[in-house]
Amino acid sequence: MEELPVVVVLLLLLSLLLVPLVLLDKRRRGRWTPPFSLLVVAGSGGHTTEILRLLSCLSESYSPRHYVLADSDKMSEAKIRSFEQKRAETYSNSQFTLDRIPRSREVRQSWISSVVTTLYSILYSLPLTYKRKPDLILCNGPGTCVPVCLSAFLLGLLRMKRTIIVYVESICRVETLSLSGKILYYFSDYFIVQWPDLKKKYPKSVYLGRIV
Repeated sequence: MEELPVVVVLLLLLSLLLVPLVLLDKRRRGRWTPPFSLLVVAGSGGHTTEILRLLSCLSESYSPRHYVLADSDKMSEAKIRSFEQKRAETYSNSQFTLDRIPRSREVRQSWISSVVTTLYSILYSLPLTYKRKPDLILCNGPGTCVPVCLSAFLLGLLRMKRTIIVYVESICRVETLSLSGKILYYFSDYFIVQWPDLKKKYPKSVYLGRIV
């Protein structure tokens, strides 16, 4: 996979930049108890609809919910606000935030320019992820999830914040993974697929059948 060496180089560069920050925040490790801070990566198209279906199955123990979406995403915010408004009718103390980051890669963008925009997006995501300090990241394939998850992975390597990354591949992916999936397969704690053929090809994945 041609994309992976680029990601590795970016991780090494960012690790060198972040090492001094470890001394600023030595966090104690302990057992997690509810509530759990949840960071959700939304995306254009059907990604946001699928991720909101997943969220509808979660209790209010997963709160607050921090949504991250690309700055060029014009539709997801309205869907999220509508979802949270309905949720507030059931859970009076429901809390959520909305943050935007630069899109790492546009459709049909060249691979060379994608390296620059992805690096910029990761650098932008790092302080945001550090600020929100999620216990869990839930994503399902939009390109925006790559810089966010890599930022969380780096913070975990540096012992600044341990975050569980759960990646759910889109129901549309029957035989091959999305580009985001091919990258985050190596960085996620739980990689969930919805078709048995993908489980055979990617043994680390967890097959649960159709969940959205």
